[in-house]
Amino acid sequence: MSGEKELITAQALAGALNLSVETVWRYTRENKIPYIELGRKQYRYRLDDVLRALSSGAVREKEAQYHHDPEKKYTYKDYLEMPEEPGFRFEILEGLLVREPSPGVRHQRVSRRLQRILEDYFWEADAEGEILNAPLDVTFHDHTVVQPDLLYVSGEQKNIVKETRIAGAPALVVEILSPASIRKDRVKKMQIYQQEQVRHYWLVDPDEKTLECFALQDGLYALVASGMEDEVVEHPDFKGLAVDLAVLWR
Repeated sequence: MSGEKELITAQALAGALNLSVETVWRYTRENKIPYIELGRKQYRYRLDDVLRALSSGAVREKEAQYHHDPEKKYTYKDYLEMPEEPGFRFEILEGLLVREPSPGVRHQRVSRRLQRILEDYFWEADAEGEILNAPLDVTFHDHTVVQPDLLYVSGEQKNIVKETRIAGAPALVVEILSPASIRKDRVKKMQIYQQEQVRHYWLVDPDEKTLECFALQDGLYALVASGMEDEVVEHPDFKGLAVDLAVLWR
């Protein structure tokens, strides 16, 4: 390939521009920089072309204006005072500040399709309830602030819906896994949701094409429904709800 030696990876480009790799991926997704696609999810760049696209390299990632201190127990007040950082989102899990890349396009597509399925179902099953989506803060107490990808607040729970947040445990929380969030969602947040008695917790994995539905039984989560690939998942606690997984992955 002519000029192939000039091509560099996203990691090398990030180092050359003093940007994070996540920012390079975001610029790529948003077509802000030129790239060459060698194959599925295999991108290469020419530094000179990227520099021209970014106005002679003037773009630099802002330094975070907070310090991640493992000894500090963060509060909701700390969370509200944090400056926005493009390309990232924040949560506080029992006082621990968590910073991770914002979701990508596939994540958003899966979220939107599942939201539509849930909205259609609960419009009939619970017209007073609401399906809401991130970014929206859910606070359980002063040291835990989460942003579930999707959540369902039943009509009986209207009192937890405040102007800027959900103050309490929704009836259903859905987290859509990404490589950066797997351990957090499967371990730490599952523990928190169980402790706070969120009745239903769903995990959606677009990479593995799976849906796992957990429900509280005697105060602990049990797997009550699951499916993969193009299966249809029917939930025992929501009569008539069927999630066609092929619709989520298409």
